[in-house]
Amino acid sequence: MPNWKWEVEEDKPFDPDEFYGGPSKSQRKRDMIALQKLGGQLVEQSVERIQKAPIPEDLRKAVLECQRIKNHEGHRRQLQYIGKLMRKLQENEVEAIKQQLDSWKGHSKSDTALLHAVESLRAQLLENPNALTDFLARFPQADSQQLRTLIRNAKKEQAENKPPKAFRELYRQIKALVSEQQVSTSSSAPETPEEQVE
Repeated sequence: MPNWKWEVEEDKPFDPDEFYGGPSKSQRKRDMIALQKLGGQLVEQSVERIQKAPIPEDLRKAVLECQRIKNHEGHRRQLQYIGKLMRKLQENEVEAIKQQLDSWKGHSKSDTALLHAVESLRAQLLENPNALTDFLARFPQADSQQLRTLIRNAKKEQAENKPPKAFRELYRQIKALVSEQQVSTSSSAPETPEEQVE
């Protein structure tokens, strides 16, 4: 009777990828789900962000199409298709998408703060007759006549239960002014001692 001896390398940990000649089926499935989730995060972004994102054109079209689909099953199938497209990407392309999503998450807090500030200013302009004077003192570059017209029309829309066209335009005008002021404030900020040394 033959005496078999198995040699086991004690110091070498078991690697299923090496043993099976590649990633296990479970690992491939986990990777596939992770890429599909990443695609889902893209779908949740605004159209403007998707247009600027560092992604291939076929993926961009698929993401924009998924945003338009309202049917639950159709939306789910489109997400699966996005996952399939994501699996075709190179590792560096996937990494670029991850970095872009991370940077957007950082911006989303400041975007939310901006949204609340603009909504608050709009509410003040619509509720308080003296608020426009304070607003114009804060934003001297604003077109006072246009703002008066928008405020008057927005109030009329609310009173007559009409579509909020002027209400939305007023928001856009305020947002543009606030954003412009934030940009000019940040660009004219004094240099820190470290920056002055350089």
